[in-house]
Amino acid sequence: MDDKRLIQIVDAALAEAGKRAGEWIRCKPGCCECCLGVFEISALDARRLREGLRDLETRDAERARRVHARAAAAAVRLRTDFPVDPVSQALNDGAYDDEPCPVLDPATGTCDLYGSRPLACRIFGPAIRSGGAVGICELCYTGATDDEIAACAVEIDAEGLEAPLLQQLREEGVLVPTLVALALDK
Repeated sequence: MDDKRLIQIVDAALAEAGKRAGEWIRCKPGCCECCLGVFEISALDARRLREGLRDLETRDAERARRVHARAAAAAVRLRTDFPVDPVSQALNDGAYDDEPCPVLDPATGTCDLYGSRPLACRIFGPAIRSGGAVGICELCYTGATDDEIAACAVEIDAEGLEAPLLQQLREEGVLVPTLVALALDK
């Protein structure tokens, strides 16, 4: 399986979850509460983001420049605040919990690299079943019962689907989890 197939599978499952949930899903352009705070991304996510940014450079150089600038500024802050291990330290510190994702356009509240976003971003919002539990965005499913939410849930074994691809990267010597800002500041 390649990354494009993984994304197709995940996106199809999420589309089904969104279809089941209907009006309970509140996610729309400008809703960006889930775009705050640092989170770990895989080497595969990082590669996808960098490819998306290269594509954006050819389609909209000015927008790509703004993404580069936001990522570079965030990366400088992270490396300055946490010079030893910016990834682990930022994830455990909590100081960056309100830091906007560098690919979030502050003017529109939308993702400049939406088509290339990490798996964590793709699966956030609709009801996802994992290990018996169902996770949702706290802004969605207002007024829904637990049973109604469970009926909307889909199971996506993103980690199981992603594992062979990550193994391939590991064998190529590329498997460093990172943060969005650090992935794009290359």
